[in-house]
Amino acid sequence: MEQLEPMPQQWTRALAIAAHPDDLEYGVAGAVAAWTAAGKDVRYLLVTRGEAGIDTLPPHECGGLREAEQRAAAAAVGVAQVEFLDHHDGVIEYGLDLRRDLAAAIRRHTPQLVVTTNLHDSWPGDGWNSPDHRHVGRAVLDAVADAGNRWIFPELLGLGLQPWAGVAYVAVGGSPRPTHAVDVTDSLDRAVASLSAHRTYLQALGQNPMASPREFLQWQADLVAPSFGGRRATAFELYRT
Repeated sequence: MEQLEPMPQQWTRALAIAAHPDDLEYGVAGAVAAWTAAGKDVRYLLVTRGEAGIDTLPPHECGGLREAEQRAAAAAVGVAQVEFLDHHDGVIEYGLDLRRDLAAAIRRHTPQLVVTTNLHDSWPGDGWNSPDHRHVGRAVLDAVADAGNRWIFPELLGLGLQPWAGVAYVAVGGSPRPTHAVDVTDSLDRAVASLSAHRTYLQALGQNPMASPREFLQWQADLVAPSFGGRRATAFELYRT
């Protein structure tokens, strides 16, 4: 990994968008905790409720549990606003409906920074990425442009959602092509608490290494450290709009 630059700080509000509850907690939440501690306004948008994510729980039971755990996870890193779009877990489709919903959310929240998770075909280390992650991440990039164009999805104007062209950056967490990073040395404990709030999901993982929040997040931050001055950090691929 090449040396990473610090993330820009010239913003006041961020909207973090992910496909499922827990996606943001596996790495991004450490940066979120650092940002909220510095007085930034960060909000979460989940495209699904993660209802298909636990084999032992039927979706009608699972969705509510995972929503409650996501709200607790957000609170642990200083995020008070959490919104769900109710697309179907596991079968998110890239298309106009998703772009419209994301553009509407960007207009509602008026962020200068949009954060999302890995949109590439693979993870660092070449593990295959899921279609939900790929479709959401790519739709986020397109929806940022859609949000600023009054002639795309003009029906949003009838809902009182005026165009928002104020997004300066899109940051992609978990990317195999990182360019920037955020020091999480002082926020790692809150990131661990945030991931630990997903109790039902973590229990279902069993012996999977991802079921141990502190070990997993420390390992992840330590991987980035040599490319960021030896500091534990969360890496992002940064797009300037």
